[in-house]
Order: sequence, then structure tokens, then C-alpha cells
Amino acid sequence: MNVVENIKTIRLEKGISQKVLADSLGVDISAISNVENGKRELKVSELAIIANCLGVDVIDLFTYPKKYIPYDSKNEEIETIVQFKLRREQRDKVMDMLFKSHEFEFIEQNSVNTVPH
Repeated sequence: MNVVENIKTIRLEKGISQKVLADSLGVDISAISNVENGKRELKVSELAIIANCLGVDVIDLFTYPKKYIPYDSKNEEIETIVQFKLRREQRDKVMDMLFKSHEFEFIEQNSVNTVPH
């Protein structure tokens, strides 16, 4: 994908209209339509404004759907939230398979319980 396709995809996924993007750039909505249809090129100075409006980093406009992670941060811990819908009798077995001897959290009905495993 190219940058313009990435911008359009991110915009649609986040439910952001062309008008909102146009307003953030201070241009008419037709300018955004022209960008997305390949009839107008983006200025470099517009990329930061677009990224901010879409709630992403500028680099994400180039790498989407992949997320850029700086090389130094690859060894840092990353918090990941995974949600499963299981019957109670399946829950313990699945957690055993996934987490072995790690500690994890159950989130149930607005409460957080840390369960050592």
C-alpha cells in the first residue's frame, strides 16, 4: 500500500470523515477527495497534521498496517490485552495452555483480579 491508501484506510477504520480531515488541514473537502483519488499530491507539511488528526504517528502512515517499533525498544516489555469468551470449565485449561507459569490478570465485571499461575 502507499501512503495515500494507508491514510484512507486508517481514516475509514477510525470512522473519521473527509470533512474532519479537510478541516484539520484547512482545505476544502474536495481536496481530500482529490488526494484519495490520486488527483492531488500531499505536501510533506500536511503529513504531521493528517497523522495527528488520525491519532497515529507520521511513520504509521508509511508502514500501516505494520506498527513501527524503534530497534532499542524491542527488548522492552509490552503490555498486551487479550479477551476470550469461554465457559468457566474451559477457562482454566486455556489459561494453562497460554500462560504456563506466568502471572496474568482476569478482568471480570469491572474488577481486576491478579491470578498467579
